[in-house]
Amino acid sequence: MTALPLQALAPAKINLGLFVGPPRADGRHELVSVMQSISLADELMLEAAPADAVGDEVLCPGVSGAPGENLAARALAAFRAATGWDAPPLRLKIDKRIPVAAGLGGGSADAAAALRLAKAFSGLGDESLLLELAARLGADVPAQVRPGRWLATGAGELLEELPDPVAPIGVLVLALAHELSTAAVYAEADRLAKLRSRAFLEERRHALHLALDLGMSLPHDPELLHNDLEAPARSLCPAIGAALKEVREAGAEPALLSGSGPTVIGLFPRANGLAAAERAVAGLAGHAPAPLPARTVGADWGQPCRDVS
Repeated sequence: MTALPLQALAPAKINLGLFVGPPRADGRHELVSVMQSISLADELMLEAAPADAVGDEVLCPGVSGAPGENLAARALAAFRAATGWDAPPLRLKIDKRIPVAAGLGGGSADAAAALRLAKAFSGLGDESLLLELAARLGADVPAQVRPGRWLATGAGELLEELPDPVAPIGVLVLALAHELSTAAVYAEADRLAKLRSRAFLEERRHALHLALDLGMSLPHDPELLHNDLEAPARSLCPAIGAALKEVREAGAEPALLSGSGPTVIGLFPRANGLAAAERAVAGLAGHAPAPLPARTVGADWGQPCRDVS
């Protein structure tokens, strides 16, 4: 058990390839994707709640919605229920840096970080428990329990760890002045009826594993970086097409939609990738929201630590 207050970073994730199959009996879609953590991250602080608090509190300034709707709040409640942990009420503060409803897994990252903080403070549970709880919370949460690079299958809950890239990849993050709900994009994918067969998903899983198993930055085959949700997301948000073109023209190789969008990312896998991403961001000055530079990160970015500020 570690003393409070505790803090942790909650890195955003990007998708290096996303292939979507049919919905399962539980309503979630089968998928194959490489989920990669990046240095754009929310900051979470776990501390004791005020003396008059009747339960755990999650404070996330600037984000609408009732406290109970926050995925991090659900994560804390699930951890308490699973472990029987009866510590006095806690307060979780979230400093949002990751754009909301943008395809970057910000809410999922916060939930995963909340689980890490609860485990660190309580001394209860292990990573397998956190993964089990994460799978109940959402498709993107399990791969963010321990940041890094993961090959996700099932509905996101089946994970194969992949090596970090030998050198960090620079990332340009171009959020749009739109929000897209994941549910709406998947519903549009269902309407367009272009879902993959399970045999195709298995072929892509195997190909991605082979391509990245030795720490390669990106697959040599650009088809492995395809995002099946791009077409339905563009149907709902046509501005994505222009953003992809701008990011390519800024020098990214390649430019992709992240997750269900509408955020567009540009990848810079060559030497000094972060510096290249920073130059590309400077070349896109004037955008609102402003583009951001980032880089790929590993598990060290998610470790809870004492707040010493």
